[in-house]
Amino acid sequence: MPQSPVILAFESSCDDTGVALIRGNKVLANTVANQAIHAKFGGVVPELASRAHIQNIVPTLDVALEESGIEVSSIDAVAYTRGPGLMGSLHVGTSFAKSWAWSHGKPMIPVNHMQAHILAHFLAPGPYPRFPFLCLTVSGGHTQLVEVSSALNMRVLGETLDDAAGEAFDKVAKLMGLPYPGGPVLDRLAAEGDAFAYPFSKPNVAGLDMSFSGLKTQIWQFLQRKTQEDPAFIAGHKNDIAASVQRIILDVLLDKLEAAVAQTGIKRVAIAGGVSANSGLRARLRTMQESDDWDVFIPPLSYCTDNAAMIAMAGSLMFQERWIGALSDEPQPRWTF
Repeated sequence: MPQSPVILAFESSCDDTGVALIRGNKVLANTVANQAIHAKFGGVVPELASRAHIQNIVPTLDVALEESGIEVSSIDAVAYTRGPGLMGSLHVGTSFAKSWAWSHGKPMIPVNHMQAHILAHFLAPGPYPRFPFLCLTVSGGHTQLVEVSSALNMRVLGETLDDAAGEAFDKVAKLMGLPYPGGPVLDRLAAEGDAFAYPFSKPNVAGLDMSFSGLKTQIWQFLQRKTQEDPAFIAGHKNDIAASVQRIILDVLLDKLEAAVAQTGIKRVAIAGGVSANSGLRARLRTMQESDDWDVFIPPLSYCTDNAAMIAMAGSLMFQERWIGALSDEPQPRWTF
């Protein structure tokens, strides 16, 4: 029986530099260098992110190789994030990954970051969703409902028409004066608040597409009005504000997911992306698993946010199907499926 391939992977789509090695679907190393510098700006600064990737990528690779115990000669292929993402960050990762692969005589595999989020569900130890399944992929930059027919056959059923859900969380957190990244802070505050304290209205978007720009404006106007009436309003009601904001954003996501299940008849449901770490989303999905008889798959927290293990998993599946890239492949910041 042939041995499972060993894949080295690089992830640099935004502000985290990730390097991982896997054998088959077993993670041997999954190293991430975070960039704390963006916190004081309240968001990712693309130029600073690119420079930090340049500083971090070699030491992160060294740590991953040492942690995995894998010799370079044993690596079968090199996977890397080609897009979507920030152009400068992608340039650093793709240039380094392709150069490293070429210099060591290894095949190179360009990976779509959003597909990789979905395929993180196939990393050990499982459980693994059976095909077909639906995946709600939610992050700071993307929000998509995807029908997954096979590991390499996916179809976007609906997506945000403007802002991503993760961006809405972060922007509202910034309006509230919360530290960056604001999404996780908002989630923690929401756990102590009344989710029905402030009845924000859901955007009305046809089909399975979504919109969060108008909702974000609605919340901004609400906070402005309340702060004019009482300058201490946010400080005195932050738990209830967070809970109400989280409820309405999750209502939008889960209403569309329910509609997708009804439209396709597929009751195997997964979530992926940074917002899949949200405790409210995870809890509500578990409730729907019981009430609606869904088969729900929720990834470990370590595979929710951007990481190179998911890139390696996608690369491994592509390598086994002989999907090989070339040195001429350029970064694709708006790369779709």
